[in-house]
Amino acid sequence: MAQGEIDGSGSFAPSEEFSDVLYDVAVVGAGPAGSSAARVAAEAGARVLLLDRAHFPRYKTCGGGLIGPTLGALPPGFEVPVEQEVRRASFTLRGGSYAERDAGERILSLVNRADFDAALLDAAKHAGAEVRTGVTVQSVDERCDEVLLLTSAGRVRARAVVGADGSASRIGRHVGVQLAQTDLGLEVELALDEPSRRVWEGRVHLDWGPTPGSYAWVFPKQEVLTVGVIQAKGAPNETKTYLTDFVAQQGLSHLVEVRSSGHLTRCRRPDSPLGAGRVLVAGDAAGLLEPWTREGISYAVRSGALAGAAAASCGTGSGSPQEALASYVRGVETELGAEMHVGALALRVFEKHPRLLHLLLTRTRLGWRAFTSITSGDATLASIAGRGLAAAILRRMARWRPRRPGERRGRQLNAGWPPR
Repeated sequence: MAQGEIDGSGSFAPSEEFSDVLYDVAVVGAGPAGSSAARVAAEAGARVLLLDRAHFPRYKTCGGGLIGPTLGALPPGFEVPVEQEVRRASFTLRGGSYAERDAGERILSLVNRADFDAALLDAAKHAGAEVRTGVTVQSVDERCDEVLLLTSAGRVRARAVVGADGSASRIGRHVGVQLAQTDLGLEVELALDEPSRRVWEGRVHLDWGPTPGSYAWVFPKQEVLTVGVIQAKGAPNETKTYLTDFVAQQGLSHLVEVRSSGHLTRCRRPDSPLGAGRVLVAGDAAGLLEPWTREGISYAVRSGALAGAAAASCGTGSGSPQEALASYVRGVETELGAEMHVGALALRVFEKHPRLLHLLLTRTRLGWRAFTSITSGDATLASIAGRGLAAAILRRMARWRPRRPGERRGRQLNAGWPPR
C-alpha cells in the first residue's frame, strides 16, 4: 500500500503528504453539522479536509425526524432518503388521555440517520471536500496563523477549523463550550410486523412523561419503529423504566428489538463561546439544539453552513479570524439564538404545565396549527411565541409557581410585571 492511501479497513494511513498539506479549512466530524460546513466551505473555494473517526454509513441514535427548517437548509437538488412521510400525530399524557389529529398534508419526514448522514457526506465530497474516515483527532494546537490537529493518521494543518464532533466534542473543550442543560435519551428500534406496520403508517406518537420536561416518541420507518424517551440527566433508572413502560403502553412489547442505544444531549449556555481564534464549533459540539424538544438536526445543518462560510473566509484570507468569528456569532445568534431562547422558556412552561400543552395540541385549532406550522417549516417557535402578547404570556407562565400558604395572590401576580 502506498503512503497516504486508504487501507483495507477504510482507515487513512499516515503519510508525509497528508502531514505537509496546509488546508484552508479542516472540519472535525462528518455528521450533519460537519458535512454541511465542509460542503459550504468547499463551495466557497476553500481547500477542505473533512475528518471523522467512524466509517460511513454509521448508526446514530436519533429519532430521525426532519422538520421544515432542516429541509429548507439542505442544498439544492439534495435527495432526502425519506423512510416515511408523516401526516398524523397522536398524543398521550403520562400514558393516558389519548388523542389523534390529522393534518391532511406532510408535517414531518422521517429518515434513517445512517442514510441521511451518508447522503450529506456525499454532498460534501461532490462539492470538493477531501474526506478521511477512521481518523481520530487527539489534540488541538492553535498557532498565530494556523491550527495543528494531531490525529491517529498524522498531523493536519489548517488555517481554520470547524469542530462538529458531537456532544462530547474535543474541539468544544478546546473552545470552552459551557452547558446549561444535559438530558439523557434512550432509544430502541423494534422490527415491524405487518399489523404494526398498518397501525403506524404515516403517524407519529408523543407522550408527555412522568417527570418534568420528559417525553417519549414513536417514529415509524420502513422496517422498524424507533421508540425513545428523554429526560433530565441524573436518574438513569427512571429513564429506563419510562422507556420500558412506554413500549408496553403502546402495545409494542411483542416486537423484536433490533437495537438499543443511549446518548446525552447537551444545550449551551447563552453566553457560551462559539469559537476561539481560528477554531469554530457547530451543531452538538457547540451545544446548539432546541432546549424544549431537544431537536438538533436542523440546528446542526444550519449552524454547520454558517460555520463553513465563516471558516472559508478565514481560511482563504478574505477575512480575518476575528471577522470570521464575529460573522459566525452574529449568524447563530440571529437565526438560532432567538429560537433557543424561546425554547428554554417553553421547556420551563412544559415542565410546570404539561396538561395545558396537551390540551392545546389536542383540543384547540390554534395549538394544532402552531404545531404543524413549526414542523412543516411555515413558522418557528420564536416567530410564534417569541414576541408580543404570546411572549409575555410565555414568560409569565415560565415564572409561575403555586401560591404558598398565607401568600397574597395579588402580590404574586403583579411581581415582575410587565415582563422584561
